[in-house]
Amino acid sequence: NFNELESDYIKWWTYHSYNISLSSNIIGLNEKSDTIDKKHFLEELTSGNFIPLKLKLKSKGEINQYKLYKLNSSSNKSISSTIKNEALRNLKYFKMESTEFPKFDFTDLNGIHYNNKNTKGKIIVLKTWFINCGACVKEFPELNELVEKYKNHNDIIFLSLALDSKFELDKFLQKKFFEYKVVSSQREFITKTLNLQNYPTHIIIDKVGIIQKVVNKASEMISFFEGQKRLTENISPPPPM
Repeated sequence: NFNELESDYIKWWTYHSYNISLSSNIIGLNEKSDTIDKKHFLEELTSGNFIPLKLKLKSKGEINQYKLYKLNSSSNKSISSTIKNEALRNLKYFKMESTEFPKFDFTDLNGIHYNNKNTKGKIIVLKTWFINCGACVKEFPELNELVEKYKNHNDIIFLSLALDSKFELDKFLQKKFFEYKVVSSQREFITKTLNLQNYPTHIIIDKVGIIQKVVNKASEMISFFEGQKRLTENISPPPPM
């Protein structure tokens, strides 16, 4: 019931949370049911004039199909502002994908160095976080399971960039176990170089340094990571000419 949905923020947000994932691969339909690409779909949502509704699929596999529905002038204003902000964030992430990850030189809490050169040929699964971020810490068990699952894959690096100092992190991680390698004091790199403001944020970088996915939820990152076999398979070099 679209009219009921657009007039009640809680009902809309409940529907949206359970049914819509703007970070996933989608088939987008505009108001006239014409197919549009993901970038155009997100751009329409940034106006705050539309909400996406999920359509049932018959033969499109696991790709979500969403259609834009225009909000009435009498609709709940909080819905418009929320979907606008979410669309802006996801459009930003979408534009980051397929671009080169910036130049970096990190040293983790154990003194191990990571840079663009010595990580070439490896997949980097990156997380940004800070100690007082409840959502960041809540993800630890789920992420620890992922690291454990791929512990024998030498071509994968699980790395996290934290805002906090080494002293604060050393103390905190004595109580909260986290399998990722942790790099301290990375506020400037996160906020200025990556231009990220939301925590946690997860970035998957392929073996040649290209960003493949940017999301905020660990579950969405893991789903993408495990669904992209090409990222975890060693590609054989072409035969000599």
